[in-house]
Amino acid sequence: MMTQGVFDMTRTSARGRAGHRGTRGRGFTIIEVIVIVVILGVIAAVIAPRLLSRVGQSKQAVAASNAASLSTAMKLFAADNGMPEAGSSIRVLWERPSNVEEAAWRGPYVDSTDALLDPWGNEFQLVIPGQWNVDFDIVSRGKDGQDGGDGENADIVNGKK
Repeated sequence: MMTQGVFDMTRTSARGRAGHRGTRGRGFTIIEVIVIVVILGVIAAVIAPRLLSRVGQSKQAVAASNAASLSTAMKLFAADNGMPEAGSSIRVLWERPSNVEEAAWRGPYVDSTDALLDPWGNEFQLVIPGQWNVDFDIVSRGKDGQDGGDGENADIVNGKK
């Protein structure tokens, strides 16, 4: 009986060693991990600039669409109240101007003040008389908020291609 117990112990420890050797072969070496990290870094370096440029292009498309919507709202405002004075803010679509009687005011002409902001968080500008359109222009100055520029910094004007 004693022999049986010793035999079982030997068998268990043999299994333990064999199991230990099997798990060693399943892990990654530090070199393999470094190679994977380097490959992922190269892929990210190649793809990231392309994705970021697409984000900028999509913001420009949203700004052009929003400018067109604000242009429609401004035409409704002009039909109801007449064209605002030169130098007026785009806020005339949200807040009743002082020269418009309260009884005549049919606004606001936008759903919220957020509709007056371009995708970069700057307020659209109302230019009267328009430089590109007959009566007025709705302008976003782009990402930098300055006149002119290229790429994401380019000005966006309703009706301008």
